[in-house]
Amino acid sequence: MGEHARLVLLAALCILLFFLELGSLGLTDRDEGSNAQAAREMVLSGDWVTPTLNGSPRFAKPAFLYWMISGAYRVFGISEFTARVPSALFGCGLVLMQYFFTRRFLGSTTGFRAALMLLLNFEILAIGRMVLTDMVLVFFTTLSIFCFFTAMWGAGNSKRWYWGFYLGMAFGVLTKGPVGLLVPLLAIGSYLLLTRPWKTGHSVLQECHPLAGTFLLIAIAAPWYGAMFVLHGGGYGQSVKGDTVTRFFSAIGGHGGTIFFYLPVLFLGFFPWSGFLPSALYDALRGIRDRPAEEPRRALIVLSALWIIAVIIFFTLSSTRLPHYIAPLFPAASLLVAAYWDTLLADQESRASKVAVGLTMLVGGCLGFAFIGLDWAYERFNAQIALEFPIATQIGPGWAPMAIGFLILAGLGFFAYAAMENRSALSFGILSALMLGVVLLIITVALPRFNRYFIAPPQELAAIAGLNLSPQETLITYGRPKPSLLFYAKRDCSAAARCIEVIKTGEETELLPLLQRPGQIIILTQERLREKLPLPAANYPIVLSRYGYILLAKNPVF
Repeated sequence: MGEHARLVLLAALCILLFFLELGSLGLTDRDEGSNAQAAREMVLSGDWVTPTLNGSPRFAKPAFLYWMISGAYRVFGISEFTARVPSALFGCGLVLMQYFFTRRFLGSTTGFRAALMLLLNFEILAIGRMVLTDMVLVFFTTLSIFCFFTAMWGAGNSKRWYWGFYLGMAFGVLTKGPVGLLVPLLAIGSYLLLTRPWKTGHSVLQECHPLAGTFLLIAIAAPWYGAMFVLHGGGYGQSVKGDTVTRFFSAIGGHGGTIFFYLPVLFLGFFPWSGFLPSALYDALRGIRDRPAEEPRRALIVLSALWIIAVIIFFTLSSTRLPHYIAPLFPAASLLVAAYWDTLLADQESRASKVAVGLTMLVGGCLGFAFIGLDWAYERFNAQIALEFPIATQIGPGWAPMAIGFLILAGLGFFAYAAMENRSALSFGILSALMLGVVLLIITVALPRFNRYFIAPPQELAAIAGLNLSPQETLITYGRPKPSLLFYAKRDCSAAARCIEVIKTGEETELLPLLQRPGQIIILTQERLREKLPLPAANYPIVLSRYGYILLAKNPVF
């Protein structure tokens, strides 16, 4: 396949997998709903400095993602699709950047494989199709690291790429705070400390202009942070501390886990390529003192390995752990596995090859049987699932999970045959086609069913409630908070104290003053929770129900 054909195919797959049915799934809670609504409130209020959620300042994330989403809203209108467009666009940019960078140092074939591996895995596709900061963060941290390496191993005008190192960190900080700075510094810092390139003639510390670069970083990132401190003072400072220092040393929101939390996340999230990662990591770091990184190919392999390890260690040391936190290592993992792909499949008698193929079969087998056994697990934990999704007692997962499970097992069988024949190109093609088929089944079959019965019902009721209320009247949600309902109710928070009054179970006393308000009052809750409402709310008539969710209204709704 020629280089032009590879680029066209790569771009087409990016557009297909990041944009297909992008707006058909309702916003998930909590982060997607919060981010989409915060950007909506930014557009409505015209305040481009202070993000708000439900009319109150939202300090949890910096403003860059909100600016991107708000810009999409202004151009294309407010919808789930436009809320997700920035993540999808940055996902496409990330994959194409991976291709061009890897092609420059490792060749066109390896660059194509590295880009496809980065695209065709569960984690990157998930965060690239959601209203999250993570895809934008991964783009900028990867840009920063790639720019540094390009400048370090370049000559003449290539040294200008050092400025991209600082630009990437600056926009990373504007996207998700200090982690946008830490990921590139950890990767590059560990690489420099271990390889000590200045001993081989690389005057890195002088070439990268650290003082001027730091000034550029501060000039880009500091104005927004400074404005927030001026406007909100100590309140914003405490929030920043809670979202950085406190999050690192304490588990926030119950998101803890053991020190092994990220191992299954990496193996399952990076499937089907993750089985090759341990062998590639081992070979990349084996005898690093005896095989110093004296040429670009070897240097890039070492950098990728240290990049992976640095991110894993840092986020493992953090007390708050979530699956998408380690997404910044996925470009390095894809690059490293692509670099070793042919080597690991060339000799099936080698220990590294046996480990790589064996782990791929093990991870894929576990994943395949997990999909097949989803019906059993669904029945086994149906009571717990129904607490969150009331319709679960009446609706099952459908046929898609079982089909996905059998597809994975069948694909693994073909892969095993190709691997035993030492056919690396065929093996890569089989796993790529397998992942493409699985993702398309999820997007076109599994997610629409999940959305119809589990995600959409309360959102549809919130939209109806919003249509039947004036700005001064009251909409209350009772139960587990769902920020996405703010988005679907489409209420103008500037016209009322809050768009929606959110009351959790156990906080029923806080509901009583709200029931004394004049005008219409509508309550959105699960049908099973109606009996827990205090009077007179418990006696409000049901005006509409949808798959276990109900709307209660104080006055008749026309």
